[in-house]
Amino acid sequence: MRLCCNCRSGVFMMPRNDKEWAEWIMAALQVLRPPEKLTVSEWADKHRILDSKSSAEPGPWSTDRTPYLRGIMDAFTDPRIEEIIFVKPTQVGGTESLNNMFGYVIAQDPNPALIVYPMLDLAEFTSKNRLQPMVQLSPTLSDRYKNEDSKVLELQFDGMYAVIAGANSPASLSSRAIRYLFMDEVDKYPKSAGKEADPRSLARERTKTFTYNKKIMQTSTPTLKSGPIWQSWLGADVKLQYYVPCPHCGQYYTFKFKQIKFDKTKDVDEIKSTALYECENCEGIIRDAHKPSMLRNGEWRGLDGSTKPKRKTGFWMNSIYSPWVRFGDIAAEFITSKRGGPEELMNFINSWLAEPWENTQIKLNSDKVLKKTGGYEEGIVPDRMILLTGGVDVQKDRFYYTIRAWGEHMTSYNIRHGVVDTWTEIEDVMNISYCGRDGTEYFVNLCAVDSGYNADETYDFCARNTEWAVSIKGSNTPLNTKYKHTKIDREEKGVYGISLYHVDGNYYKDFITGRLVRKPDETGGWFVYENTDEEYAEQVTAEEKVIEKSGRKTVEVWRPKTAHADNHYLDCEVYAAFAADCLGIRYMRYGESKKPEPPQEKSQEKRNLNNLAGGGKWL
Repeated sequence: MRLCCNCRSGVFMMPRNDKEWAEWIMAALQVLRPPEKLTVSEWADKHRILDSKSSAEPGPWSTDRTPYLRGIMDAFTDPRIEEIIFVKPTQVGGTESLNNMFGYVIAQDPNPALIVYPMLDLAEFTSKNRLQPMVQLSPTLSDRYKNEDSKVLELQFDGMYAVIAGANSPASLSSRAIRYLFMDEVDKYPKSAGKEADPRSLARERTKTFTYNKKIMQTSTPTLKSGPIWQSWLGADVKLQYYVPCPHCGQYYTFKFKQIKFDKTKDVDEIKSTALYECENCEGIIRDAHKPSMLRNGEWRGLDGSTKPKRKTGFWMNSIYSPWVRFGDIAAEFITSKRGGPEELMNFINSWLAEPWENTQIKLNSDKVLKKTGGYEEGIVPDRMILLTGGVDVQKDRFYYTIRAWGEHMTSYNIRHGVVDTWTEIEDVMNISYCGRDGTEYFVNLCAVDSGYNADETYDFCARNTEWAVSIKGSNTPLNTKYKHTKIDREEKGVYGISLYHVDGNYYKDFITGRLVRKPDETGGWFVYENTDEEYAEQVTAEEKVIEKSGRKTVEVWRPKTAHADNHYLDCEVYAAFAADCLGIRYMRYGESKKPEPPQEKSQEKRNLNNLAGGGKWL
């Protein structure tokens, strides 16, 4: 039998002459020749083909289109790096960089691999529509692909297999040793894989046998600070950001959203076409046309200027770097998201800025409250006030109260707060007069009393004082309006039609916090008197806003910062704010002779409350 030079044909025929010997030797050397010495970006530029089904720009891959991906991809071939952490927005090619690493493994250094997606059905979809087409379009990959031996969730190649898994499926994450671990969109992983532990931990367990040459790549758009990708970023040995040079002064810096300049008063389309980027160093105007050159000349650096990678190397960037996104697109998206509410704004912060969501208005402590003094003493009503309201939080053995003065644009000042022991003392506090510096006399126009703890006594108290007191109850579920008015009857006492207001406490806590952080020169501020006690300030800031899951939705709710934090004065201020809103303070102007009707409740009782005597020259 002769050895044929085509070993793959399975026919072995001895060469008959020198020419055939030479061909045979060349074929053997081709089989034995080691792979080219390429980085991941070099391999992708040479061998990766993008298909029209999953890419907006099909055809040969070019790293020059997204130069920032070069450093991330080439970190995969750096022997000093074991784990890559990529915190990314959408529309920057992050998932494609992962795919290029996977393609490189198949062609250059085959070893068992595991790719984990958030859900099993997404893993199946990605295998069919992205990974297998990538393999079939590249000759260097398709030559190694064993199509007949492969399944949707297990691809077989010469010298390796690749498992495609879902983070919600413990079976797909277990029982296979792997050298390469790729985890995509880790912030969308479930907290546990069925009855098993954290899916990321399960996946990492599979790399234990490859002690010295494993490679782990995880990437995701961030969600919360407590989310997996942001915690991994914080735990990285080195944190790199992409620095680009200014086309005017040459200074290197990272792209920041605050440097995008646009007119917020314009409509969205005009903002899209006119937004510009301003250099933070020379204040030079940077246009979209400058961006490609800036990206080509950019480099990954740490905050201290270092570029040396370490075992766990983190990369972070926002969507301003994307060649497919204009400065105006980002500005317009911000305006649209801000108008759309917290969920849309959260999506902008996560998916466009690649930052974890947090409500910056909730970063409050007692010092913030104590600094918001309005230049007046306790018990004195500041100038140009229109009315006073009160709030009472009922406890088992005491009553917390606050009295607040309100002016135009809902500017407000705490006049008095404290703790008393009896209902009689509450009546006294709410019925005495308070004077302004010009001698104008003010009375509490409306006091909201919490009925959550002792409803019967609260109803009795408000029934005796209908001219200035109403009972309220915090709503445990979101309301369509800030508050809702109902009537209750107490047949056993022969009392009918008692007013009860269900109040959205989250709304008014947002309101108070938003007013508290306003600058001194802004209208509508929230102030306290000079030498306010720290106990009051601590209680007003005893809660923080957190994001929780409610079914499939993400919701923001106020929760105590610590388990035993007292928040009674915060509740009192919520009730006082509701009372002012109920009276229509947001529509009032100092000096007007007639007070407008509030928009919600127009009953005779409400009109009587609106016409109660109070301070200010609008009477």
